[in-house]
Amino acid sequence: MGPLAGLRIIEIDGLGPVTFSGMVLADMGAEVLRLTRGGAAPAAVFDEVGGEVLHRGRTAVPVDLKSPGDRDKVLALIAGADVLIEGFRPGVMERLGLGPDACAAVNPRLVYGRVTGWGQTGPMSDQVGHDINYLALSGALYPMGAGDQPPCPPLNLVGDYGGGAMMLVSGVLAALLEAKTTGRGRVVDAAMTDGSALLTSLFHALRARGLWSERREANLLDGGTPFYRCYTCRDGGFVAVGALEPRFYTALIKGLGLTPDEAPQFDRENWPALQARFAALFATRDRDDWAMHFAGTEACVTPVLTMSEAAAHPHNQARGTFVSAGVVQPAPAPRFAAAAAPISAERPLLPLDQALADWTNENA
Repeated sequence: MGPLAGLRIIEIDGLGPVTFSGMVLADMGAEVLRLTRGGAAPAAVFDEVGGEVLHRGRTAVPVDLKSPGDRDKVLALIAGADVLIEGFRPGVMERLGLGPDACAAVNPRLVYGRVTGWGQTGPMSDQVGHDINYLALSGALYPMGAGDQPPCPPLNLVGDYGGGAMMLVSGVLAALLEAKTTGRGRVVDAAMTDGSALLTSLFHALRARGLWSERREANLLDGGTPFYRCYTCRDGGFVAVGALEPRFYTALIKGLGLTPDEAPQFDRENWPALQARFAALFATRDRDDWAMHFAGTEACVTPVLTMSEAAAHPHNQARGTFVSAGVVQPAPAPRFAAAAAPISAERPLLPLDQALADWTNENA
């Protein structure tokens, strides 16, 4: 039983952050009904990829939101729900008769979570876009990547999931706490541009103090230093070096056979030459040789693992960081004491009438 056991959530099926949010909330024990596109509805542009993982732990209920009959039944489900999450462009749910006002009329305590790229308001709110576009406009994309190359998108981890899904989850949980004391729900407007910008807060603070350059690969945490970056090894593998603090840096250069006089840490003028020297040294041994060499030290050197290697790493295996439920996949996070909850695969489709009957009976 997770900490959200007893919480009822309606997830209006979508791509990206809504799907990830529904998975996280279900992993925490909430009962989530994922309302999917019914057979009579127009075909989706493309199917959700990764559903065997991202749809885990919740029941799919096919509906046609343009059908008045189905819409009335969805409103009946909403009447008994705690939360609704959706990721349509602004105005779509209102046109379907399922906007915040219509839902509040049947359930004043409902928390209505909305996640979009540009937000519910603003001159670009109706425009299309994807993770890379939201990162670009928020300022989060520009610092990423090599200094002599265009910015490199960090998969869709920062926009869709960090700036979108996790902001939606935290906003929904905060609004639920408020609804518990006031009896009134709230609309949560999670925009990926807002969330991605928030994630750059540290770098705005550093820039204001003159400690962050807007040149890529020229700063403390963007690969600009020889002691916080990745290096290629003899076998083509990589190691990650994160020796920021002086004592960790001391352990690093000791492990590389260097002395402090040969490799002063904060001599910025010498960083390019020192980086080249580190690169030459790491190229003399295989990745796993370096991993063993630095194991147990404070040098902060780790192998850069592929996703399949990460699932097999002894530390991750000991913690159960990855599990197998049809496919190998990340286990729920974070952990809650005395609440170990094995994940389950996506549950079979449930007809809308049956879902409504079950929902109503549970409320009785």
